[in-house]
Amino acid sequence: MNERKLNPEHISALIEMLNNGSYYQLLGMKIIRLESGYAEVTMNAERKHWNPFGCVHGGAYASLIDTAVYWAAYCDQEEDAGFTSLDLSVTNLAMSTTGKLIAKGHAIKEGRSTCLCEAMIFDETGKKLAHGTSKLLMLHQKQTVSDAMREMGYSALPDKFIR
Repeated sequence: MNERKLNPEHISALIEMLNNGSYYQLLGMKIIRLESGYAEVTMNAERKHWNPFGCVHGGAYASLIDTAVYWAAYCDQEEDAGFTSLDLSVTNLAMSTTGKLIAKGHAIKEGRSTCLCEAMIFDETGKKLAHGTSKLLMLHQKQTVSDAMREMGYSALPDKFIR
């Protein structure tokens, strides 16, 4: 059996590249951990993330959850696999204003055509703020990390897997 092992150099370079992305920088999101079936994304909630009522906008929660579920599915897919969100369902559990938000994404079921993932957002004390689920459609050789690299001006990343 040909076991694949994630290349830590690939994961490190990928995280650095993604964290330099314009949308992640706009929101102040950072991917801090990627591994098989798991991703962790943080954001320091600030006034710029607030809705008119003085707490973090649900769209900021949705962006964190969407990012965490997407990258939770990434590590187990083939090198040239791409995918996109089919849906995103977010349940807001509590309000927050400022401080570190931590989204923990998990791949629940990874198939050939779709992946089902979920994420939970916590504050620094461990309080649950939001929960979300998403189904991802596999796009085989479309919307891949290579496409993101070209768009962002990167030339290469180390191989994804060590064989």
